[in-house]
Amino acid sequence: MSKTPDINGQDVSDIRTPKLRVVEYALLLKPRVMSLVVFTAWTGLMMAPGHIDPFTAFVAILCIAVAAGASGAINMWYDRDIDNIMIRTQNRPLPAGTLKPFEALGFGVFLSFASVSIMAIVVNTAAAGWLAMTIIYYVLIYTIWLKRRTPQNIVIGGAAGAFPPMIGWIAVTGAVEPNAWILFMIIFLWTPPHTWALALYRSDDYRAAGIPMMPIVVGHTKTAIQMLIYTAILVPVTLLPSLLGISGRVYLTAAIMLGVGFLRHAFIVLKDDDIQKARKMFFYSIFYLFMIFVFLLIDKSLMTLFPSVFS
Repeated sequence: MSKTPDINGQDVSDIRTPKLRVVEYALLLKPRVMSLVVFTAWTGLMMAPGHIDPFTAFVAILCIAVAAGASGAINMWYDRDIDNIMIRTQNRPLPAGTLKPFEALGFGVFLSFASVSIMAIVVNTAAAGWLAMTIIYYVLIYTIWLKRRTPQNIVIGGAAGAFPPMIGWIAVTGAVEPNAWILFMIIFLWTPPHTWALALYRSDDYRAAGIPMMPIVVGHTKTAIQMLIYTAILVPVTLLPSLLGISGRVYLTAAIMLGVGFLRHAFIVLKDDDIQKARKMFFYSIFYLFMIFVFLLIDKSLMTLFPSVFS
């Protein structure tokens, strides 16, 4: 990083105000990813049968958010070499040189232990155990083992991102129940088409960094076929909450409409190798998952307030 001397010849590029350092540490937590994690975890907590007091619910969601951020910080520490190569990630704190590697690692490890410990003390040990497993899964299995070795990295490793709604559910019930696995499966099946859409229009980045993402290994067409397959499996799975009585007709209608839109994008990406089509599918996929969970909450509220109408 270039040096910027002041009028006295002192390097001021290394002088970081406390406010700036707070921002840098916040960026280590991958706040955009964390926001989706928090929302899906909150949905799992609200969908679970039983009661949880507001304070315990707040602590549970806070711990899940902090654990997600901790995983992101450790991920940035390990991936700092490839983050320095990829245009999309060059402005992250470590490749930009605004934080030291040991700061990121220490921050991530501290937050990992803190989030799991507080979850065990305040919420329940089952939720804490699954939270610990999620961190370990993301860091060891996805980041360290799979990401740089196989094009199936996101398929297997993507399970880490699917655990938060289950943990929210477990925070209420104290145990894993079959219906919680439906929320897990929705995110698990959504992750490959979502991530491969990103990989299609950012393929130059991944190729330069030597990451074997699916488009780099098998090309556009075969990747698009797999994206369509996963999307075609995902859409019926999103209908299960209504078919099994967890949600009602409002959610069912929304899931069908959103699913048709997702399938349409998958077909377009298969027919047209323009990377802008993949880019549009990537952004739609974020909207899609967000709205699926929004309508789960809306339907739950309607069924609670007006059971005779919406149940």
